Amino acid sequence: MDKNSNYKTGTIAVWGGENAPFWEQSTQVPVVHSVSFGYKDMDKWLKVGQGSDEGYIYSRNTNPTVKAFEDKICRLEGTEAATSFASGMAAISNTLFTLLSPGDRIVSIKDSYGGTNKLFVEFFPRFQINVTLCDTTDHEAIEKEVAAGCKVLYLETPTNPTMKVPDIERLTKAGHAAGAIVIVDNTFATPINQKPVEMGVDLIIHSATKFLGGHADALGGVVCGTKKLVKEIYHYREITGAALDPMAAYLLLRGMKTLHLRVRQQNESAMKVAQHLENHPAVTQVLYPGLKSHPQHEIAKKQMSDFGGMLSFMIKGDLETVNDFLPRLKLAHRAANLGAVETIAGPPAMTSHVECTPEERAAMGIPESLVRYSVGIEDVDDLIADLDQALAGI
Repeated sequence: MDKNSNYKTGTIAVWGGENAPFWEQSTQVPVVHSVSFGYKDMDKWLKVGQGSDEGYIYSRNTNPTVKAFEDKICRLEGTEAATSFASGMAAISNTLFTLLSPGDRIVSIKDSYGGTNKLFVEFFPRFQINVTLCDTTDHEAIEKEVAAGCKVLYLETPTNPTMKVPDIERLTKAGHAAGAIVIVDNTFATPINQKPVEMGVDLIIHSATKFLGGHADALGGVVCGTKKLVKEIYHYREITGAALDPMAAYLLLRGMKTLHLRVRQQNESAMKVAQHLENHPAVTQVLYPGLKSHPQHEIAKKQMSDFGGMLSFMIKGDLETVNDFLPRLKLAHRAANLGAVETIAGPPAMTSHVECTPEERAAMGIPESLVRYSVGIEDVDDLIADLDQALAGI
């Protein structure tokens, strides 16, 4: 596909990064399992190794199948460059450790994904990296902390699992005014529903394991952004070694070809499920950015083209009630994953924030009675009926 073309997102999802002809004229990106790549021309080998010529040396550094995946997500997000990782948390941790040194300061939000939060509260303090976590929707407080000076402003929107929606454009302007690098985790929204680069963001991170792959069969992560920053992050990753496996890259590529179709269906179904649950007597609150009752609905309308396939809701009771409800679902995996073609449900205590204590979850504003619900591509009437029968039984 011509990199300078103006194709729409659905077309890019299918054709982006797939610059045929491939080996033996195959129409699909080959899975290149070779660890190393040999050269008869010593000068060419040296130039490739030094990065002054295109090519491949060693799959921990670069690999043809992996590069096709990186090129596709780069096109989808509309950025200059991308580099990939063995998992979403590898993408997050490698990116942040690339950019931050002892004495630096990062400003972020309180209720980010549990693994990300653990970096902030457990690991960064050991490296004398200063962390300030703000209430996610208190934009004035975030702007004040950013203005006080920071190297990185890290956002996640919608947040996992509370579905809060910080104002990307507003906070990015505040970050840049303070000289900070602004990073957004775009996993929940996907590039189908949200383009952070259009709001000035420097780096965009995905757990490719989730919606990008969409079939719960491959781990991966990716960061997209400017050539300069991505090159720095790539260098850190090639040395620390959290490389994406070629087979996983192939599975992610295959999944991404239907990304726009899957997400379109998940958007539609999630809205219907959220609207139904909002009127259910056993449900006390539904958290979905597409609902008018969502506190940041207007922000979501401004920065998202649609509202995604993720929602959370709270049922009357506590974690024991949730544990009674979940096994009654017939059309949902009880598992620590999301974004797949099958519906997946679970409480933060066993999914997004399993590493955290109840006290830590409470400090992040995550109730024990909350259920995270990743809507699949099943018939939405069946999903609603399944939720009704499960709620009726508790």
